[in-house]
Amino acid sequence: MRNTQNISMTPSEPMTLEAEETTWSFSGAVVGFVAWLLALGIPVLFYGSNTLFFFLYTWPFFLALLPVSVVIGIALHSLVNGKLIYSVLATLVTVTALFGLLFLWLLG
Repeated sequence: MRNTQNISMTPSEPMTLEAEETTWSFSGAVVGFVAWLLALGIPVLFYGSNTLFFFLYTWPFFLALLPVSVVIGIALHSLVNGKLIYSVLATLVTVTALFGLLFLWLLG
């Protein structure tokens, strides 16, 4: 006995491309990293080259702020819906405040 199946092919609707969700992770991470680098240079501007001796003993604390700064950059960039200027300003202010608090805590 031969078993046959009747299959009919019907054209389907054309596939529509769904709008991809905007990802803010890379640009926010870059903003956070650049803010960390700039905040790392601020004590050098105030105290000169003697800051490097201070960083010699306290570098783990400031290095620990690197991932925090990157996450802050990503979070703030997503909160302002990808507006780069606002996220840069907010990230710079936040990361600089964190660096200032840590620097003052270590000096005190």
